[in-house]
Amino acid sequence: MLNTILSSEIELHVREMLAAQGIEPEPELNIQIEHPMYPEHGEYSTNIAMKLAKALRKSPLHIAEELQQRLEQKGNIGGMVAQIQVAAPGFLNFHLNWTVWAANQIEAPNGSGSKVLIEHTSINPNKSAHIGHLRNSCIGDALARMLRYAGHEVEVHNYIDDLGNQLADTVVGILNTSVEQAHVRFGDYCWDTYAKVNQAYKVNTELQEARVQVLQQLEAGHSNMAWIGSLVAERIVREQLDEMKQFGIGYDVLVWESNIVREGFWASTFDLLQQTAVFRQVTVGKLSGCWVLKQSEELPEAGGDTDYQADKVLVRSNGILTYTAKDIAYHMWKFGILEKDFTYTKFAERVWTTHPKGVRKTFGRADTVINVIDQRQQYPQAMVKLALEVLGYPKQAEQLKHVSYGVVSLSPETAASLGVDISDGKSSYAMSGRQGIGIKVSDLLDQMEHIIHSKRKRKQGLSSRSIAAAAIRYYLLKYHLQTEVVFDLQQATEVSGNSGVYLLYSYARANSILDKAAKAQHLSNGFPLQPDSNRLSELEPQEQLLFRQLAYWPETLQSSINQLAPNLICSYAFELASTFNNFYSVCPIMKASEEQRELRLWLTQRFKDTLHQALQVLGLPTPKRM
Repeated sequence: MLNTILSSEIELHVREMLAAQGIEPEPELNIQIEHPMYPEHGEYSTNIAMKLAKALRKSPLHIAEELQQRLEQKGNIGGMVAQIQVAAPGFLNFHLNWTVWAANQIEAPNGSGSKVLIEHTSINPNKSAHIGHLRNSCIGDALARMLRYAGHEVEVHNYIDDLGNQLADTVVGILNTSVEQAHVRFGDYCWDTYAKVNQAYKVNTELQEARVQVLQQLEAGHSNMAWIGSLVAERIVREQLDEMKQFGIGYDVLVWESNIVREGFWASTFDLLQQTAVFRQVTVGKLSGCWVLKQSEELPEAGGDTDYQADKVLVRSNGILTYTAKDIAYHMWKFGILEKDFTYTKFAERVWTTHPKGVRKTFGRADTVINVIDQRQQYPQAMVKLALEVLGYPKQAEQLKHVSYGVVSLSPETAASLGVDISDGKSSYAMSGRQGIGIKVSDLLDQMEHIIHSKRKRKQGLSSRSIAAAAIRYYLLKYHLQTEVVFDLQQATEVSGNSGVYLLYSYARANSILDKAAKAQHLSNGFPLQPDSNRLSELEPQEQLLFRQLAYWPETLQSSINQLAPNLICSYAFELASTFNNFYSVCPIMKASEEQRELRLWLTQRFKDTLHQALQVLGLPTPKRM
């Protein structure tokens, strides 16, 4: 990566300058390389000279000039830099040598090849998925694509909580309430049933007692109630997987919570935890009879988690396990710590599922585990990390990464359209499965497909449904992970501006230009002939801007992988597409002179290849035409 090479070269000279003054440098100098705002200041810039002024007792300009001389004497970073400029009050600005840069292929991140296990989606199998669930899935799938591209072995898990409260509620609802309206899908019927039983709980205490009994029977297994729960969960999961498949989201294995409990994974973990000083059974007080994991003082605050308490309950006094207890056992297996292992059967195309009568597979035993779970789950994730630490696995605890993200809520207008009372004037409204408030994934995709189809002048190329899925996926990925997405139906269905549709059209435009050039015999195999170096020294402003943006792709991809932040790629792709479209509107291609045409076709091809990579990593299609 150019920014990394620059940083390393500058650091080498800074250490020499400090050593010459008898100054012991810091272990990490943290040399920041930035992109100047204005093209006339070059492609890269650093303010390291200003940071060194106090230590070296020299003016920043003097230090910058010395660094400039040293770098120029060493050949300007292997010829990659055409010019180094010093600017007040002490900046070093670097102008790239486009002839050297153009001769290089697009760089790819160099991963370690280690195994990364990503858990995402993990929706309760009790009703249809909503858009909040879809944000989780899109983030997790994008991370999987990014890390595979970087050379890691990636395994994707979907954890199925088939012993949880939500499934129990739906089962109680099916057996004790009535939903009269027609439903095409079982998950939609369960959506309404789940909301109805939660209303019934408020007036019928017997139903609340029935819920506890159902939970116990689900966990014990093999009863009529356990089979009903299993059938409901499996039907829902199949519908959820079909929904996610339409967005290009897939999985390697489904891990069922019931298998963790019934096949002894929790029992083995319980035995190990009992040997530690922080896991004990409470004998007095409101938690009497519960098995708890004592919290260390360093753990984060609850962050709004209603399940937060000083000592985390893993086994309730009635013997029912909490979600965190099963999650600890699951993570012991993820890292290959437990001696026990699952067996598997086929669940769907290219998807395996845990099953007691299955075959052996090489799932699990990961070097790094990434869990995509919303930011409200910070505390339970910290408890899993604590359990790994107290059991003597600090390395695995360090490699457990929680990718948290802001929840999806509804804009006032969208909430009102669903029948929510917005008279309190809040800026956003939370979705609530218990109240039946939310936008189902299937409904959103149907509506988006209709909007896309109605706005298309030509219907060739990608189907309107594929474009709709891409637009929704991009909408959920483009925000900073910690941002609460206030979902507005009108905004989400826009097809211009910073949207997935805009990126697809830009990619298709580049394909169209190159196809026309090939037919006119201006383009042979792949890239046109290498641009004339004389032409590269006299770039038009829009050509230079496109060169700059293309040069930033490898480091952007690497940063997004390091930070596990797909939104960085979204921002880059939108800026790249905008830069290309501005270039196309100002710089004629087919009607340009032969020298200009050659360069501009080469730029178009390089743009297409770069955007192709970005779209693939984001999980968006790469259409030749729209």
